[in-house]
Amino acid sequence: MKTEGTPKMTVLHAPVGVRSIVSSLVAFFIVASSITFLLDRGQEAQVQMAVEHGRQEVQVKLEAGLQEPAIRGTTEAGDAAEEECNWSRGRWVYDNVSRPLYSGLKCSFIFPEVACDKYGRKDVMYQHWRWQPHGCHLPRFDAIKLLEKLRNKRLVFVGDSVNRNQWVSLVCMVEASIPDDRLKTRIFNGSLISFKALEYNATIDFYWSPLLVESNSDNPIIHRVEYRIIRADRIEKHASVWRDADIIVFNSYLWWRKQKDDMRMKVMYGSFEDGDARLDEMEMVDGLKIALKKLTEWLGENIDKNKTRIFFAGSSPTHSWASNWGGEDRNKCLNETEPIYKIGYKAATTDYSLMAKAKSYFKTLEPKGIQVQILNITELSDYRKDGHPTVFRRQFVPLTKEQIADPASYADCTHWCLPGVPDVWNEFLYGYLMYK
Repeated sequence: MKTEGTPKMTVLHAPVGVRSIVSSLVAFFIVASSITFLLDRGQEAQVQMAVEHGRQEVQVKLEAGLQEPAIRGTTEAGDAAEEECNWSRGRWVYDNVSRPLYSGLKCSFIFPEVACDKYGRKDVMYQHWRWQPHGCHLPRFDAIKLLEKLRNKRLVFVGDSVNRNQWVSLVCMVEASIPDDRLKTRIFNGSLISFKALEYNATIDFYWSPLLVESNSDNPIIHRVEYRIIRADRIEKHASVWRDADIIVFNSYLWWRKQKDDMRMKVMYGSFEDGDARLDEMEMVDGLKIALKKLTEWLGENIDKNKTRIFFAGSSPTHSWASNWGGEDRNKCLNETEPIYKIGYKAATTDYSLMAKAKSYFKTLEPKGIQVQILNITELSDYRKDGHPTVFRRQFVPLTKEQIADPASYADCTHWCLPGVPDVWNEFLYGYLMYK
């Protein structure tokens, strides 16, 4: 119906019963909204917790970054619109909601030397720390997405027992998403340990090669840590194992550190078979340079830059000297339950120069289009004095009466409990593989 002239406001009067119902509903929604608001505030207050450590009070807040975040500075087109965020700089945040990423007691592939809760460690705070970079977030780990990325591919960790520690971590992170035991396998073949997700035809291997080139320590069980000999010009025996890999993660720092101040190593040139063998004694760091040079030469001559991605993990720190963080050296890292909270903390025993040397060698590959990406996990791991097995692990050699009486003397402050710190190393790896 068309109206003419000045429009008039028409008020429709609802029956009294309807008005009462509407009024009641409005009142109900107001009360419900108020209650929801108060509950939200209450939950937020519960999520915040203060951790008292010495004179420092650390405000721990479960942040709203648990959804998969965007990575600053990169887009799907690879466009760097702003300076990329540095994942390696940040802080540890206590998070008992999204951590741990798996159960160490339920992971059927965990190794006994890192299964701390299985071997008697009662405090589990070490499992609940999440790494929070400054100004951005690590991508949230998704095992299924990673397995799809690895479909019909082979990822190989190459290095020492710390690298094996990271391999175990990744296997536990993905195997929980494969509930059917018939669809996952682990095979030991000398220096090679192979995990396969059969449904995806995805392989995640670990290969024991602690000094990168051939050495007297190539047996993963029988070797002498304090007496090391490398063969300067021999790498092919090891390289033949990782030659067909789609992704390689190298780690080789632990075995180049001095166990004592006067420790040196030997480098062998030539061969006994040809009668031209020669042994030169040198500093550990000079041996590392020889190994890196040979590795770099091999990569430059043999890697298909369009097929294989190469990573080199940063140095994993040890926490054997408690005086570094204000403790007593006789305790090593025994009974530590919280991280070091001092931002920028660097242990006196952590040699950051080793990673710089590795970078300088890998830079020579760039003109060939081969890029070795560094997993810079050293500083974040330096904070985690609480993350080591100490005495809570299987002992491969029976303990002496003296060791039993003085547990700090045999506490393992080198490797890492799982779930724990190496899970973050693998989040770095996941982020690189999926988004960078």
